[in-house]
Amino acid sequence: MIARLKGTVLESTPLLVVLEAGGVGYEVHIPVTTAEKVPAIGKECSLFIHSVYREDSATLYGFATRDDRDFYRLLIEKVSGIGPKIGISMLSRMSTDLLRSAIASSDVALLSKCPGIGKKTAERLVIELKDKVGLVATGQTPTAGDLHMPTEPSAFQDAVASLMTLGYKPADADKLVRKAVAKLDSNASTEALLKEALR
Repeated sequence: MIARLKGTVLESTPLLVVLEAGGVGYEVHIPVTTAEKVPAIGKECSLFIHSVYREDSATLYGFATRDDRDFYRLLIEKVSGIGPKIGISMLSRMSTDLLRSAIASSDVALLSKCPGIGKKTAERLVIELKDKVGLVATGQTPTAGDLHMPTEPSAFQDAVASLMTLGYKPADADKLVRKAVAKLDSNASTEALLKEALR
C-alpha cells in the first residue's frame, strides 16, 4: 500500500498529476484543491496517497495534506453511494474545511451542490459523518497536517457564507477565503477574512 509519494512533476492538470519517483512515472488522480498546490513541471512534489486496487487496475489518489487524504477516506469508506471519483469531485468543488463545516452544521443544501450528490446522499453524509467531524468543526483540534486550516472554522464558514450571500458560487467563495486564510493569521476573524478575500 502506497501511503505517500514524493517525486518530480512530469505532467500536471487540474485532476491529474504524473510524478516520477525512482525512474517510474506514477499517475495520480487529484482534486482541484490539491492541484492548486502542485508545483511547476520539473519541481519536486510530495502527496499523501490513497490506493485503490481492483482485479484489473490499481489507481492512486493524491492529496496535498494528510487531513485531506484522511477526510477523503472517511467519505468513500463510511458513506454508501460515494465512491472514489465522487469523493474527488467533492473535494474539487469545496475544501475539506468547508465540507467538514457543512456536515457538522447539517447543511444539506450546500452539500447537495457537489457533483453527484443528491439530497438523499447529502443527508446520509450528515448522518454518517457528523459525529466524526464534530470535534474539528467546532474549532477544538485543527489537524496538524494542514497549516492553513483556521483554528476557528466558524469564522471560515461565516466568511464563505457571507461571500455566497454576495452572489459568489460556493466553490469560488471557498477558494477566496482559503487564500485569505493562507495570507492572514490562522486565528483571523470573519471580518478580516472577508476584507482579504474581497481585495
